[in-house]
Amino acid sequence: MNVYDSVKMANLLAPFGYKMTHKMEESDMVILNTCHIREKATEKVYSELGKIRDYKKEKATKGRGDLITVVAGCVAQAEGEEIMRRAKVVDIVVGPQSLQNLPELITKLSRENKAQIDLNFSPVAKFDNLPDELHNTTISSFLTIQEGCDKFCKFCVVPYTRGAQYSRPLEEVYREALLLASNGAVEITLLGQNVSAYEALSANGENKKLTELIKMIAKIPQIQRIRYMTSHPNDMDDDLIALHGYEPKLMPFLHLPVQSGSNKILQDMNRKHDVDHYLKIINKFRAARPDIGFSSDFIVGYPGETDQDFEDTCRLVKEVKYAQSYSFKYSPRAGTPASIKEQVSEEIKTQRILKLQSIITEQQQAFNQSFLSQEIDVLFDRIGKKNEQIIGKTPHMQSVYINEGNHLLNKIVRVKIKSIGTNSMKAEIINNEEVVAA
Repeated sequence: MNVYDSVKMANLLAPFGYKMTHKMEESDMVILNTCHIREKATEKVYSELGKIRDYKKEKATKGRGDLITVVAGCVAQAEGEEIMRRAKVVDIVVGPQSLQNLPELITKLSRENKAQIDLNFSPVAKFDNLPDELHNTTISSFLTIQEGCDKFCKFCVVPYTRGAQYSRPLEEVYREALLLASNGAVEITLLGQNVSAYEALSANGENKKLTELIKMIAKIPQIQRIRYMTSHPNDMDDDLIALHGYEPKLMPFLHLPVQSGSNKILQDMNRKHDVDHYLKIINKFRAARPDIGFSSDFIVGYPGETDQDFEDTCRLVKEVKYAQSYSFKYSPRAGTPASIKEQVSEEIKTQRILKLQSIITEQQQAFNQSFLSQEIDVLFDRIGKKNEQIIGKTPHMQSVYINEGNHLLNKIVRVKIKSIGTNSMKAEIINNEEVVAA
């Protein structure tokens, strides 16, 4: 979602003469678009601001003008005044629901010669005022359809930094999908903090859910792949599950966070589902689409987690057999209910996460090995580190690379998997066959 917001900020600034660069020494403005989910990400913001401060001084000393420094995103929303107090290098702080006001804030900064802050909460205003023009469309593009969350899991800051659950109007999302397609997008990932809870009124006043939206987007000829993330188990309805069985453009891969395999911990987290419910959802998906792959999120060392609770998580992982997963040590977030509970020691957290990640890695490697010598369609969307090397992703989100293939960048190509590495798979082209030309 931060990638989506970053693209929107670039589009907002393009009419004012700004263009993207990833080299700080070329920049007149630096925007840190931040995440507040974990403490490490927050502290990294201040570390980066230290580097920017040094560059800003160097730029001014050499007579190359001033550097505007912007902190955007969820850290900005959560710690706006603290950022201004702690990092004098910052010129503008803008929250994720106020980014549409960035050009105005830049103008006020210049006119008033003082730092600006905007942390207003209105997702409706945000989307109503974002530009339709697209300057940074990629072959694989993100599209935010829903923001905020009403679940209030006790470890999570999203309701406090992104606000209440809000779904964008159906036709508005569809128009943006058409615009992305006309600008070269072949794959679209629909985004939301709880995307499976998407529900919005259509132009004729009917309630439409994620299933109907996906069906609409699937009718756009240029769009060949559709994904969505992130989902909550409680909002996976039967219509959406069934859609995976008959809509070929909907990719056979789903990120479905569970966080823990212990019913006690799930209850403490306020997840509002148990392990049995989660497994029933998994089994329904596999019945509809037998080749579907799953990923998940796991929090290790949540307050009150015992050895047995952790073993329950390991048991769940072994039962589901994930294609990939993400696991994290619990990180207390100020203002969340879990942060005030008695914490599990760092030593125990480390022991547990190493064991869990070992199981997850073994499962991922086994899943990837099942594709050895198989033919598969890969969307190549990145240039690799080696000369003439390009990197892409399979329908199951595996990373695949081929050498001497620059002419196939931004295309979906049929390849044969030749070898399996730790984090990627090497492939060769089959008869140089191009499935889709971007």
